[in-house]
Amino acid sequence: MVRPKRSTGCLQAILVACVVLSFARWRENSSVNAEARPAGETVHSYRTTFQQMENRLSENGAWIVGHTAGANLWGNVQTDSGAAYGVDEPTEFGDPTAILAGKWGPTQTATATVKINSAQPTKCCHEVELRLRTTISPRSITGYEAYCSVMPTQRYCHIARWNGPNGSYWNFETGSSERYLKDGDVIHATATGMNPTIITLYVNGVQILQASDTGASGGGFAAYGPWTSGNPGIGFFDNADSDWKSFGLASFTATDEQPLPAP
Repeated sequence: MVRPKRSTGCLQAILVACVVLSFARWRENSSVNAEARPAGETVHSYRTTFQQMENRLSENGAWIVGHTAGANLWGNVQTDSGAAYGVDEPTEFGDPTAILAGKWGPTQTATATVKINSAQPTKCCHEVELRLRTTISPRSITGYEAYCSVMPTQRYCHIARWNGPNGSYWNFETGSSERYLKDGDVIHATATGMNPTIITLYVNGVQILQASDTGASGGGFAAYGPWTSGNPGIGFFDNADSDWKSFGLASFTATDEQPLPAP
């Protein structure tokens, strides 16, 4: 995203209050209410470095995972040794998925740091994903996905709209990006607007792709969206070897304030 002069005592009190508020809003593994919004809405923010070891990502109930959709269509996410990884991919496009719980505002920012533990295969694909405005419901996942390959031999990034049914998605970004993410790279995405909805993808602070969704049909699928609600989250894709712990995410931050600048 000129104050009047105040007495020393008032300034000290204000500074202390600001420090306390900043700490509360950005402490790890927490979803908190901050400044008031119109009509009783609240600001959400969440940050984690995945310090718990969980085969089904929860962090004390903060996350909803792919298996929640039922029918064994989408996979789950696990955490181990300070990183998040996929667990399984029960269908061809049943990406391991996890989104934050609760009610989030539509203007969303998600940021994650890539973790690569071993050499990647040459056969496609290994991907890390950020989710925005995503909803998991019975036999359906809707929302937006900004994602990149982590394989030097398979270089690409895309922005996709998830339409709901398993396997129904559309890469609808403007332009192209032939690149892959390395260990320590930062992937960052924002969702703004209602119709159209604008999804923007950044890598290491540089904008590389943008997509505009009006709910039109595309990718061989009928008209869906635009999605105006849902939650931020993460996901993975591996149809090469199921070596899930060879790549993951070492940290994740999300907010539904005004879009944060790319780190």
